[in-house]
This record gives sequence, C-alpha cells and structure tokens, in this order.
Amino acid sequence: MIIIRKRTSLSMQNPESTPRSSPLDHHYSGEHPLRTLAYLFRPDRRRLLLAVVVFAVKHIPVWMLPLITANIIDVVVDHRPVSHLWYNTGAVVLVLVLNFPLHLLYARLMSASIRRMGRELRSALCRRMQYLSIGYHARVSAGVLQTKVVRDVESVETMTQQSADMGLGAIMTLLGGLAVIGFRTPVVLPVFLVVVPLAALLVRQLRSRIRSSNEEFRLEVERLSSRVGEMTTLIPITRAHGLERTALHRVDNTLERVLTAGFRLDVLNGRFGSLSWILLNTMAVGCLSGSALVAYYGWWGLSAGDVVMISTFFTALTASLTTLMNLTPIISKGLESVRSVGEVLQAPDLESNEGKTLVERVEGRIDFQGTGFRYPDATEHSVHGFDLSVLPGETVALVGASGAGKSTILNLLIGFIRPTEGRILLDGTDMASLDLRTYRRFLSVVPQESILFEGTIRENVTYGLEGGADEKALREALLAAHAMEFIERLPDGLDTVVGQRGARLSGGQKQRLAIARALIRDPRVLVLDEATSALDSRSEGLIQDALSHLVQGRTVFVVAHRLSTIRNADRIIVMDRGRIVEVGSHHELLARGGEYATTLQPRRSG
Repeated sequence: MIIIRKRTSLSMQNPESTPRSSPLDHHYSGEHPLRTLAYLFRPDRRRLLLAVVVFAVKHIPVWMLPLITANIIDVVVDHRPVSHLWYNTGAVVLVLVLNFPLHLLYARLMSASIRRMGRELRSALCRRMQYLSIGYHARVSAGVLQTKVVRDVESVETMTQQSADMGLGAIMTLLGGLAVIGFRTPVVLPVFLVVVPLAALLVRQLRSRIRSSNEEFRLEVERLSSRVGEMTTLIPITRAHGLERTALHRVDNTLERVLTAGFRLDVLNGRFGSLSWILLNTMAVGCLSGSALVAYYGWWGLSAGDVVMISTFFTALTASLTTLMNLTPIISKGLESVRSVGEVLQAPDLESNEGKTLVERVEGRIDFQGTGFRYPDATEHSVHGFDLSVLPGETVALVGASGAGKSTILNLLIGFIRPTEGRILLDGTDMASLDLRTYRRFLSVVPQESILFEGTIRENVTYGLEGGADEKALREALLAAHAMEFIERLPDGLDTVVGQRGARLSGGQKQRLAIARALIRDPRVLVLDEATSALDSRSEGLIQDALSHLVQGRTVFVVAHRLSTIRNADRIIVMDRGRIVEVGSHHELLARGGEYATTLQPRRSG
C-alpha cells in the first residue's frame, strides 16, 4: 500500500524534495539581455544608485583639475590676488583627499551588488540543472553546463565591473568636462561637440583594423589547447609505441603557428598603437595651437588659462569617448553570456512534479501496464507493450542483448523518463500523478560505477540523509556491505578522504560503499544496474554477499550479465527490441530451451 497526500501549501513540502523557487527562471524567455541584466540588479537598485552618486563625487578631481589649473595660470598671468591661488589649491586638495574614503565606499557598494548578482545567477543555474530532465543532461554535456556556471557568469560579472569602473569614469569625465567648457568657454563648446567625437572615431577605426589578427591568434591558441589536450590523453599510447617524437612534432607545428600569429599581432598592435598615438596627439597639438592663436589675437575672450584647459579637456574627452567605444566588445561578450545562461534557465525540459501527490510510504508493488517509450527523434520505440507486475519483496532480473530496452525500463522505474504510452503503477497509483522526488526517498540505485564525491567515507555514505546518520547505523551498513574490512586499514578510517570520484579507492571498494549508501537508507525499491560487471572474482564474491543483505524484503530490479548475480532472482525477464520474450526462473528458462538458454544465459562469475 502506498500512503499519499495532496500538496496544499508550500509549508507542507519537504525541503529536501522541493526545489527552491527561483525568481529568475521566468525572466529569460525572449527578453533582451539588457532587460534581463536590469532584472538581475533589481534588488540592488538603491545600492547601485548610491554607488553612482559616490562615484560622481569621487571623480570630481578628474574633470576639476583642468579648471583649477586654468584658474591658477590666470592668477599668475593676470596678477590676480594670491588668495585666489590658495582657494583653488585648497579646493583641489580637499577633493583629492576625499577620493580615498569615497573610492572605498564605491568599491564596497558596487562589488557587493555584482558579487550578489553572480551568486544568485550561479545558484539559479544550479537549481535549474537539478530539476532538468535526465534527457536534457544526456543531450547537453557536463562541460558545457560547467562553462555556463563558471565562465559565462564570470563574463557577466566582468562586463558589469568594467562597464561600471571604465564606463562611469568616461561618462563622468565627458559630462563634467563639457559642463565646465560650456560654463567657462561656451563659444568653443560646438567645436568640442564635433571634433572630439571625430577624433575618437578615427582612433577607434585604426584599432579595429587588428580585429582579424586578434581572431586569428585566438583560433591558433584554441588549436594549441586542443592539441595539448590530445597529447596528454594519448601519452600512454605514445609511450607504449615509442611515438614521443611524433607527438612533440605535432605540438611543435602548432606552437610555430601560435608564434607566427602572435608575432604578427604584436607588430600590428605596435603599428596601430603608434599611429593612434600620433593622430591623437597631433589633434591635441592642433587644438592647443588653435586655442592659443585665438587667445593671442583676443578673439572670443579666451585667457591663457583657458588655452591650457581646452587642450587638457580635448585629450581627456577624446580618451573617454575611445574608452566607451572600446567597451563595446566587452559588453557584447557579457550580453552573449546572459543569453547563454538563459538557454539553461528557460529550458522547458523539466521534470514536472509541482502540484502532484506526495508519497509518504511505499510497499513496493510495481505494475507496468502496456508501457512504452520512444526517445525524441527516434524512429522506433525503445520499449513497447511492456506488461509486468512485480510484488513487494520480489527480485526481478532483466536480461537481453544490447539495445533490448533494459536501461530504458530502469530509467522509467526511477522516473528519469516518463512513458510515452501506457503507464506505471506504484502500489496501485499511477506514477504520472506522483511527486517523484518524494517517491525516490524510498528508492536506491547501485550503478555499475559508484559515483563518489571529494569528501570522507562518512560523508559519502550518509550523503543526503537529514541530520546524517548515527554511528551505529553507519557501521552496521558498512559491515553488511563488507566495507569495514578495508576502512579499518585506512589511516583515518571513516574520515579518510576518498579523492575526486573516489580516485583513492579500488572499484570493489567504491562499489561496497555504494551498497552501504543504499543499505543505510533502507529503501523499499532497489535498482542494481550492472553492479558487479567490472569487478574481479574476489571483489564480486564480497559484493554478492553484501547484495544478499541488501535485497532482503525489498522490491529489486537487477540488470546484469553474470550468472551469479541473477540466478537467484524470483523471475528473469528476457527482453528483445523493447519487448518481453520470456519470463521465468533461471531453472525454468534453462529447461524451456528458449533464447535465454541458447544465447543470453549470463556468464559465470570468475
């Protein structure tokens, strides 16, 4: 019997079985990345506004210094009162001293907002990945998803940080400079509004000429990365066949292309950098000479200080416009990363559990009724017309040639995929109406290769258990799995770190920990997927004995190729092309002389 209850409110949900809702999920469907970016920073809008105000105040010295310089020069040239000199000097010293605390405040405000956004974005991605279907994860590689979580979010953070620091600085310089010019020498403001953008565009045009060379160099570096990765992967084969020189020759050719492309890029950078510098400074000299000529003849009422101020502002404003234009590729890359992140956050391929019935207890009866499944874009069903009733506590083994549909049945049972035809009943209830996350609390899987994470043995075995497990239950599970035998020999016992993916343990040791992990959860439904196929005879013997403890009183589904693993199953299901062709015990199927007896009988262990 299965005990179920309807979900009525969020407060009734088990925190482990219910995904934390993400306010970001619905904000990535077809929106422009700038709107998405604005939504990401919405919680920090007041902090960001304060950061902009603080930046504007701290940036005052940049556009105020040319004005102060002009005033001081005029004091000297026109023999104005010396007190004017001290007023101007005091003003500039004050704003310079204030820059330090204001810059620290700005950095704290801006960094807190950007880092919070990055954390929330990565959290939203990780939550989404946890609830995307197994089919989605089969189509999209783990490396691609990892890149989105790490590199794409980093690109978004970099874009916002550089846009804030460089972009705000350039904008404040432009606004402050133009305001000062408009106030002090309004007659030259139209000249600045034409000449400064023109100078910036010319500099930008020169620099854009090296874009193709940058692209060529990047591609060569990517080829080198690929070649080095290939070389390291093939080192065992290279060593075994004495091909070290061949491998090095392949890498050397790529290194030579990187050298050539890099040298060409450096020369072009130097050439265009020098041309840009000459152009910009020539125009600055022209601006200086022109304004000096105007002042010399007394036109427009320009003073000597105005000449210096105009020349200084010309260089500063041109550099600011150039900076803004140079931010374009950085912003484009960041917005593309927002789109890339959105591919995950708006992916519709979710395992749908919301609003479905919660599973409180499982007896273990499983009924497949006309169950079928066809993968997207497949021409044939992987499973078709599958009818099977499994009683609580019964052990069922699935055998058949590769592609017979065994793994598909296990994935349907676990709920990784949903039937495209027919249905599956759990204790008489259609699994399509159940919250499968709560059902899986009563299910354990022992796969062919046990997956362990970088942590201690204790952490791996008790992974996911609320409040962990008491020492007695942990040791009992490890003893039943024959794992204490090797754990007691380890220097730190249960607190020994197993390494990434359990690298410090043998295959048999990892598999015994997987069985202990299943035992400690006391599952009602157990899935053994080739749990002993990769083990030597001694390890298999220990695993078989551990499995005998594990299967007692549980509904068990076994996929295996070794006779010792399935011969004691209550029933053996022989499959071919997604259908059941034979059903019976090991001895019954041998006596029948059918496909199991002639072609599919699993090999004996050892």
